[in-house]
Amino acid sequence: MKNIKSILLASLLTVGTFATVLFSSCDPDACKDVICANGGACTDGTCACPAGYEGTLCETLSRDKFLGVFTGTETCTIGTDAYSITCTANSDKTKFNIQNLYNQSSVTAIASANGNAFTIPSQTVMAGTTGSGSGTITGNSITVTYTITDGINTNTCTFTGTK
Repeated sequence: MKNIKSILLASLLTVGTFATVLFSSCDPDACKDVICANGGACTDGTCACPAGYEGTLCETLSRDKFLGVFTGTETCTIGTDAYSITCTANSDKTKFNIQNLYNQSSVTAIASANGNAFTIPSQTVMAGTTGSGSGTITGNSITVTYTITDGINTNTCTFTGTK
């Protein structure tokens, strides 16, 4: 009887071990039903989005939250001002235009969106003047910090505005 119990116990342990190995080696494809948009790549059921896109399936342009008119104030190393900037879509889907920056209707900077942040790479913003900077958005509030220079004078500014 003792021998039968030992054989039965050994059999149960063998079946249990085999079942554990069998079921743990079957890893279902977590990305089987996940279709990432706009060039996103699925890993372990989650989409990794390319620059300029966000959302569960990379379906949203990051720049869209920045579009609109923001009214606010600006503090610079040389002076302060109150005015509005207008952010519009750029032909490049990952970028947007910031018009009236520096409270100059002729100044338009092109920004690259990534999540809730953006960068303004160094660029000519009007004849003889370059600018660069960065910013963030939280809800309907935008902050743009930038430096503008005409080769002689440099001014660093922070604009904070709301839609």
